[in-house]
Amino acid sequence: MPETVLADAPEAAGARGGRTALFGGRIPLARLRDLALVPAIVVIAVVGQIVNPVFLQPDNLMNVLQTMSEMALLVLAQTMILIVRKMDLSLESTMGLAPGVAAWLVVPAGAGHGLGLLPGAWAVPVTLAVGALVGVVNALLIIRFGLNGFIVTLGMLIVLRGILTGISGGQTFFQLPPSMLYLGTAEWLGMPASIWVCLTLFAIAIGVLGWTSFGRSLYAIGGNVDAAKAAGIRTDRVLWIVIVTGSVLAALSGLLLSGRLASVASAQGNGYIFTVFAAAVIGGISLNGGKGTMFGAFSGILLLFMIQNVLTLAGVPAQWIGALNGLIILVALSISRITGGKVQD
Repeated sequence: MPETVLADAPEAAGARGGRTALFGGRIPLARLRDLALVPAIVVIAVVGQIVNPVFLQPDNLMNVLQTMSEMALLVLAQTMILIVRKMDLSLESTMGLAPGVAAWLVVPAGAGHGLGLLPGAWAVPVTLAVGALVGVVNALLIIRFGLNGFIVTLGMLIVLRGILTGISGGQTFFQLPPSMLYLGTAEWLGMPASIWVCLTLFAIAIGVLGWTSFGRSLYAIGGNVDAAKAAGIRTDRVLWIVIVTGSVLAALSGLLLSGRLASVASAQGNGYIFTVFAAAVIGGISLNGGKGTMFGAFSGILLLFMIQNVLTLAGVPAQWIGALNGLIILVALSISRITGGKVQD
């Protein structure tokens, strides 16, 4: 087992001395590496403005943040799970299946490819309930039965994708009820509601991980689960909460995307997990558990979406953007590790 000691937790790190403040919280000085992406974000903003003056226009920035908000929730979920030294590959399929089941049950029969069994007001509760159910099944197999998390969630990814394809007949659900459209289309104080939801949840996560005993428990479990148990942490309960919460966040992410697009495609979420892992790792989250912050994860997904937007505004052919994104991810990952002063596995 890689040696990631409890000193990585915000509280334990205090014993070493150096602390600094981030959003009012007390974060170890070593975690300044999570700020390594801030200069890169500034550079990309400058480059984007040079490439196309539209880049820093409010409408374009709002568009970047809104399209980012959906995947950012997946990054938030995956970050929590990675910190406790687990991983969930099924998040992308949960993002599609949860709103897909809701649409299947509430969309009128015939016209929108649904069954029309439930009133539209049930769409949001059903979406979140499906997400929670997926999380419960994952947690049961991983924690209760001790199965390998990678294999379990890979299998679940395939199962959920197949279920969505089956209930939709490979078609797209449309004519969604207002309740499913609201978060993807509404504006609060002149800014899309999805952005507010994303920023609020990240702010809460930063507070929880940086200031609470529950947050310290996540770092302790990711660092050394046996030591965490010896310290009196109810590790299984914490893992249940993290895994189920992650799936609920994935369902909410799917709800935001479905609302913005006013539809649920049978392939919704496919391939998102690669970008999610890239953003988390670029943002300083260790795949070995116990390291990283939500601020770093948010910086990672923001950087990736800004780069993608710059490439689009620069007129780069769409067929090349995927390859360039992969190359940029490798370069950004290398730079973030070098600036962090340590290369991690």
